Amino acid sequence: MLQRIQTIYLFIAALLSGVLIFFVSLWSNEAGEPVIVQDVLVVLAMFLGSAVLSLVSIFLFKNRQLQFVLGRLNILLNFFLLGVFVYWSLIVPGGMKISEKGIGMFIPVLSIVFLVLANKAIKKDEDLVKSADRFR
Repeated sequence: MLQRIQTIYLFIAALLSGVLIFFVSLWSNEAGEPVIVQDVLVVLAMFLGSAVLSLVSIFLFKNRQLQFVLGRLNILLNFFLLGVFVYWSLIVPGGMKISEKGIGMFIPVLSIVFLVLANKAIKKDEDLVKSADRFR
């Protein structure tokens, strides 16, 4: 059952979190040099953790409840990552001077959108199976 729409949503979220992060910059430092995800290991670990959770969720199509829970955990991880970015860019004065934000700081938002769409589709499948079980 890999041909479901939530598989596509989860795969796009995995691509955003696991592949796209290596091609875009997170922000530019004071010297104007782009800061990429390999420079910040904590952020790299969170992005790769999100990608792994998405890929694992794809192959748990037989256990929709666990797939749904992993999707929610992945959404929480991306919200935490987004919070880290907001904290670094707005709150810390003098600790990390971010002069220009890059598109990489927007990736968790896109990932959250696709994960929410995947969870809605998983919930719809679960409701469909439950309604079919009532007829038996």
